[in-house]
This record gives sequence, structure tokens and C-alpha cells, in this order.
Amino acid sequence: MNLCQLFDLSLRGRKDSVALDYQGVSYTFGEIETRSNRVARLLLDRGFAPGDRLCVYLPNCVEMIDLFLACVKTGVIFVPINILYRDREISHILEDADPRALVSQTTVHCNVPLWTAKEITAAAQSLSETRPVISLDGDAPAGIIYTSGTTGTSKGAVLTHHNFAINATNLVACWSITAADRFLLALPLFHVHGLGNGIHCWLVSGCRMRLLERFDHRTAAAEFLDFEPTLFFGVPTIYVRLLNVEAGTARKIGERARLFVSGSAPLPAEVLRDFEKLYGHTILERYGMSETLMNMSNPYAGERRAGTVGLPLPGVSVRLLKAVGEPAMEGETGEIHLRGPNIFAGYWRRDEATRAAFADGYFRTGDLATRSPDGYYTLCGRQSDLIISGGFNIYPREIEEFLQEQPEVSEAAVKGEPDRARGEVPVAYVVVNPGFDPAVMDERCRASLASFKLPRRFVIVESLPRNALGKIQKHLL
Repeated sequence: MNLCQLFDLSLRGRKDSVALDYQGVSYTFGEIETRSNRVARLLLDRGFAPGDRLCVYLPNCVEMIDLFLACVKTGVIFVPINILYRDREISHILEDADPRALVSQTTVHCNVPLWTAKEITAAAQSLSETRPVISLDGDAPAGIIYTSGTTGTSKGAVLTHHNFAINATNLVACWSITAADRFLLALPLFHVHGLGNGIHCWLVSGCRMRLLERFDHRTAAAEFLDFEPTLFFGVPTIYVRLLNVEAGTARKIGERARLFVSGSAPLPAEVLRDFEKLYGHTILERYGMSETLMNMSNPYAGERRAGTVGLPLPGVSVRLLKAVGEPAMEGETGEIHLRGPNIFAGYWRRDEATRAAFADGYFRTGDLATRSPDGYYTLCGRQSDLIISGGFNIYPREIEEFLQEQPEVSEAAVKGEPDRARGEVPVAYVVVNPGFDPAVMDERCRASLASFKLPRRFVIVESLPRNALGKIQKHLL
């Protein structure tokens, strides 16, 4: 089965139901089907064939959904580009993906045909509304998602129809998403969180979705009150912003809501607790990657344990390995290795990088975690972030969590710094609130952390560098 057959549960099975609200206009699933069929016809008329790539550099909009579905229906590989990227980063993706065309609302210097979303819609309007017949199996590539590039040049992760399909069916089942839900989506569609989770769960479940061009903390409460969503996906920075909503308004939002989900970056336990007090909901935290989509989730019906990413999703096998290749026991830290139908097909045109990413059939995530006796996983950071100081392993997230529990610290990131005697020592970069005193903070750290984990200094910064999904880019510190 390919994604077309899965999406037909809604595109054809619920064709008269309202599917999408965007900027004051509503569309039925049947209208979404027709619009994307016409764009699919246009791609074929312009010479696209299965396996060709289409790069899309757009903010959230209905046209982006049309283009994605048109690619799914024709076997064209959808390649979304981060809307925050500029010429250098865009040029890298265009050169690497080698697309037939680029769709953008702004001028981009490139060596491929450049189309605007409006031009595509206008040109497709006169074409047949019947779906083209293309034979695809589930192993066909559906998208190339370029990694965040937090440590260097981004690589293209090839995700198949099967990868997206198992991810969507897992989430719809495990999070009890149904056609009765009202889903508010403010995440960017160029990322797997917005595309692979948001769009796919919407199309599979048949719920009603309101799509926002972006999350705006100034209008967020009004959007919630107006649409009354039961379902919301966010990232930690969004939930931090939502903590500033007036208490009475937050209660109203919470009374209508069913589920809040967080991912793409670690959710501080303090934010989870504060959100629960304000909205009356325990945020469900999960764990995924561009290369794997979703791997683990706290249970919908069960304990949502603060600071953890829960349990492996159906079909996902997990092993934790220490640096020497030995299995990590309960409570020990190890690198997460994954196997399952959600794992990507490899990096686009990078065979060596693909081979290096796998060991014994398992994908090496580079993420470090511990496992509790009852199977809950807790992320400890990236293997590349690991600080080895005087022979001791230091996991920055432990220090970061402690610092963020302090009222004088708004945000914290800990990174290793070269040290002649110890090899590396931890340094804390902090966004501070009024009253921050390095000497007082040092005393608190000494009272709560082992001596080798103590930050050697505090660097006060106005903000921490983050990518579009809120993940801290430590290489820029």
C-alpha cells in the first residue's frame, strides 16, 4: 500500500466533510483531492516522472499541501526546504537533491526552473480533476528531508511511503486521533514534525484541521479560543510561550482540549509541570528524528512521566549500547540504536554516510539515553555533546535541567570547553532572569551536583541559537 490508498480514507471516504481551515477559507476533503489532482496533472505535463525531485521553499499554505499530495500521487519525491534558510543553505540542497524545479514565493538564484505557488495553482486550474494512475509500492521514496544541520552540512534523509504510513498509523492509534478531533497545526510543514506527524495524522484520521502560517505567541490564545482545538502539536519553545497566557484563558483552552504533544527538542520537566497547573493537561512528550520519524512516546492512556520520552512505538526495536559496544544495563547510559519500518532508506546519494549510520541492521541515532526498569526511556543528550572530563562522562542535559529549575535562569545550554588538565570542562551558557548571581548559582550547583559536573563558568547570553524547530545549535555557542 502506498500513501494514496491510506489518504483515501479521507480524500475519498470523507469527501464532503470539512477538512481544512486556512486564513478564513474552508475546504472539504473532496476539494483537497481535486486541487491536488490538478497539480499532479500539471507536474506530469511539465515532464515529471516517478523518482524526480521537486523542491518546495514555502511557508505553511494550502498550496504546499497541494504540492505534497501531487507528489505522492505521481511518485515525485517531495523535498521541502526550511523557509528560514538563505542562499548558501538553499544552494546546497538544490545541488544535492538535483530537482527538476523549485517552487518558491520569493526570488531564489538557482539553475532549475523557478515556479511560484500562485502560478502553479493558476496553471493547474484548467486541467483534469481526475487523479492520474501511477503504480507505486510502499518502498518508493516519498520525500527527502534534509537534517537540521546542527553539526555541519545537512544530509537528505530518504523517507518512503512505508515510513510515513507506519508513522501515521502508529500515532493515530496510540494517541486516539479520530475524525471527531479538531486539530490546530502551527508547525512548519518543511519539517517531519509538521509534515510527517501533522499532515499525515490529519489525512489518515479525517479530523478537521486549522493550519496557521506560523506560531505567533501574540495571537495564539485567540486562535485557540476561536477554533477550540482538541489536539495540538508543539515544540518546547511554543509551550514556554503558552505559559504566559492569562490563567482564565488557559483554563478555557484546556477545557476544550484533549491532547497536547511536544517533540523536536527536550521538554524541561519544569515546563511540563507548569503547563499542567495552568491548562489542566499533562503534555505528552515523544521522541523522533528526521531519519526515523517517531520512535517512542509517552502513553496516551497511562503515565506521562516528566523528563522521559516514554516507550517504543509499535514495531520499533530499541537497544542501548555503551561506547565499547556492550549493552547498557538499566540505569546506565547508552546510545540509542533503532530498527523498524519507520527507519529511513538511507541518505540521498551518500552511500558511505548511510553505511556508517547502521550497525547490525540497527540505525545509530547518536542520541544517548537511559532505560528505567519499567521500560521508560530518558534522553541524556547527543553522543557528540558528551563531555569527558578527567575520565568522567558528563551528560550536559543533567546540568541544563538543574539550571533551568532555578528561577533566575530562563534557558541554559552546557557545552564542553578544552582544558589542559582535564581534557574538557563544562561551561554553562545561560539566558538569565533578574537576580542572577554567578556566585550564588555556583553554590547551588556545588550543593546538588558532583564536583566534576560543576560548570567552570557561566556565560550570559541574550538568547540561545536555535534552528526552526527550537533545537539548540550548540556548535554556534
